[in-house]
This record gives sequence, C-alpha cells and structure tokens, in this order.
Amino acid sequence: MTPKIKLCATGIYGLDEILKGGLPVNRLYLLRGNPGVGKTTLAMQFLLEGDRNGEKGLYVTLSETKQEIEDIALSHQWDLGNLAIFELSALEQDLQESSQNTIFHPSEIELNKTTEMLLKTIEGSNPRRVVLDSLSEFRLLSDSSLRYRRQMLALKQYFAGRDITVLFLDDHAGGSDLQVQSIAHGVISMETITSEYGAERRRLKVDKLRGVNFLGGYHDTVIFPGGLTVYPRLVAKDHVVTFEKGLLTSGIKHLDALLGGGLDWGTSCLFLGPAGAGKSSLATQFAVSAAAQKHKVLVLLFEESRNTALARARGLGSPLERFIEEGTLELRQLDPGELAPGQFVSMVTDAVEKHGVRVLLIDSLNGYMQAMPGIQYLNIQLHELLAFCSHRGILTMLTVAQQGILGASMATPVDLTYLADSVLLLRYFEQEGQIKKAISVLKKRIGYHESTIRQIQTDSRGIEVGEVLHEFQGVLTGIPVFTGDRSSILKQS
Repeated sequence: MTPKIKLCATGIYGLDEILKGGLPVNRLYLLRGNPGVGKTTLAMQFLLEGDRNGEKGLYVTLSETKQEIEDIALSHQWDLGNLAIFELSALEQDLQESSQNTIFHPSEIELNKTTEMLLKTIEGSNPRRVVLDSLSEFRLLSDSSLRYRRQMLALKQYFAGRDITVLFLDDHAGGSDLQVQSIAHGVISMETITSEYGAERRRLKVDKLRGVNFLGGYHDTVIFPGGLTVYPRLVAKDHVVTFEKGLLTSGIKHLDALLGGGLDWGTSCLFLGPAGAGKSSLATQFAVSAAAQKHKVLVLLFEESRNTALARARGLGSPLERFIEEGTLELRQLDPGELAPGQFVSMVTDAVEKHGVRVLLIDSLNGYMQAMPGIQYLNIQLHELLAFCSHRGILTMLTVAQQGILGASMATPVDLTYLADSVLLLRYFEQEGQIKKAISVLKKRIGYHESTIRQIQTDSRGIEVGEVLHEFQGVLTGIPVFTGDRSSILKQS
C-alpha cells in the first residue's frame, strides 16, 4: 500500500481546496509574482496557520523591515506574537566592517554573511515553517546565475535534512528565471490584471506541485481585511447530485401555456429582448412564484439598483418585498467594477450548497460581462456555472438586453442562446399609433412549447399575456399587418 503524503494546510480559504488539502510537508516551495500581488499576505497566513497547529514559524525579511511586516499584520488584525521575525538590518553593521577589511569583492562577503546569519537564525529558533522574503536579495548578491543556482541548491540541501516546510518569495516574475523553479518542489504564481476601469484583479496559478493532483488553471484571489481569499475555478462535474424533476409555473395562464406548463428544474432560461421590454419583470414573476412555493430564491442585480427593483415590483403589484422580509427571497445588488469573476461564482455556489437556493436570477448578463476581464472567457465560465446549477437541480434565469428597439436585425453583445435550455423572446411592435409588446418561446430543450406569438403588457394589475396573435403578420419585424378582429388585442389600462 502506497503511504499517504503528509500535508500541511496553508489556512487560506480556497487554496487548500486547489492543493487537495495543502502542501506536502518538509519541502521547499516558490511563491512568485510582481510586487503588490499579495505574496507577503499569503506567506504570513501560511505561518499563522502553522502556529494554530502548534508549528513554530520564522519570517525572514531581506527586503522589508520588521515594522513594515508588523504593519501589514496590524491591517489584518493578526497577532504575530508567536512568530519569529528576522530582518536584514541586523547584518548591516557587520557587513560594512567586513567589506572594509578584505580584498574580496563586497558582494561575495555579503552573500556569505547573509547565508551564514540566515542559517544561524534558523538553527536558533528551530522552526517548522520558514518564509524567506525575498530571493531578489540573493539574486542581486550573486555575481552570476551559476553562483545563484548553487546557492539555492545549497539552501535546499540544508532544509532537506530538517523537519521544515519552506516558502521562498520571489519578486522576479519573469518566466525566463528558472533557477529556483527547477529545484523547488512546488511553484505558485500570482499576478495582477489591471483593467481600464474598476479595481485591479488578482489571480493565482499552481505551476507545479510534485506528487499532488492539484486543480490547475487560474483562480481569482481577493485581499480582504483579515487576509487573502482564493476562489477555486469551478468544475461542474464535481458537483453532481440527484434531484426531483418537475416544473415551476409562473402563475400566469397564457405564459405557462407558451412554455408547455412552465420551466423545468435543473434548466436555464434566457429572457431576450430590447431594453424596457419586460425581461426583468417576467423573470421576477417566476422568482416570486418560486418563493410563494417556499423555494429559496437568489436575485443578483448587476444593472438596476435594489431600490429600483423594489419600486418596479411595487408598480406591478408584486409581493416581492414580503418574500424578502420572510427570508425566502434574497435581492442582492452587485458592482461589476469591483467584483472578481471567481468571487461571483463562489457567491453562487455557496448560496446553492450552503443556503439551499433553488432558483437563481442573474439580471442581467450585460452587467455580468463587465465583471469579466475579457469576453472570450465569459462563455466558458458561464457554461460551467450553468452546468453546476443544472447538476444541482437549480432553475437559472438570465436576462440579456439586445441592441436596438424594432426589427428582426437586433443584435446581442454575445450570443449565449446556445447555452440556455429555454429562450423567451420579447419584441416591440407598432399598432394603430401605439407601442405594444409581444412574447414567444424560441426554444425549450425539455418537453413541449408553443410556437405561437402572444401579446404581453405590464401595468399596475401585474403582467398579462393575451391570446395568440393569429390576425397579425410580421410582428417580429416591428411593423406588422393586422387583418383580424380588434377585440383580440389587449386594452391599455
């Protein structure tokens, strides 16, 4: 039987999940990235987690002062009382005296003295976890890449004979520097993505980790007061459960008839149409219907404010506020300029797995796209999110505003109709000097649906869906021809 690898947890939310439990103990690891990505924060959390488990920690800072390290800890309200901190300034006087009384090159003296003092500090404190911040100082003190590599190999051999897990921090994020990457047991890269507007995004990637089947790819990270949080990339196939099949009805007779009875659990529905056509109102109708049946509902607003959504519901006579007060429905307003994509996905998965949400409404995808670093990633991430919800029996509703008002040539910012199981299309059309609205179902993967076009209108009485518009030709063009009886047209209140 193969012995199980002993792991040490990092104590960082999400990172241990990516690492399948943590880092193998008594090995040397490299944490690389440009200044400001969060390396120091991650390293301090690594040491503090060791302290909670009774493992003594040592933080060796060669580029920052002890006071700066303590200030970082203070900003997160961390107590570093049990951690040993060693800073480079303790060497300065000794190094100056040595360089004045020798014929050797100053860098050679400094490198040897730095290494000697480092090893003496480690032996004196006898730690189980060590952080060295950063390797940039060793690289500068080495007069060649060969000497630098030999120095790193010597340090690796030194730690190999001791019961110590070591984390080297490196500000040199260039991919061409492979001196330490090749000898480290594992390499973690961190980077910052700067957008033209909004907060910068941080992400993390495990480049290698010997002996561990880690979760690859990029994972979003966010630094909050209290530490670094990592949001693992969602893999939908890891979240499959069995659930009871069935339909969620809207409570509107002709709307349910259009959909062949309602929307199926474990599917996704896209509400498509121009601005103001009633997409949000229709989706909210299904959300309220679910809440009335005691299903937990989460509504995520990317565009309109919470107050606007509540005012719209009041204008339609919808009991949205009552279900919010009861706790059955949650209405959450999001800021796409401040939200990391992985943070959003984690928000949804937590709502489903920890709080029992059964219906999810994202209003709208136009705002959701603004939270992405690039549209080319939206389809892939959204596919995984919808697949996750499908595997968990969640009904997911999404709204997308099309560009344009009338006509059949309207466009969407990104084509997601192939991802959705059902697509509801709303259109404006002109009739006798008035703007009216029509609704139809373009597709429904499960079960029957009508292929008809019906009129829809919203007012203080709520949402009303009329009979099939048999007497109209060309409704989807925006200017139809009417040949029938006007009594079939819904009257404006």
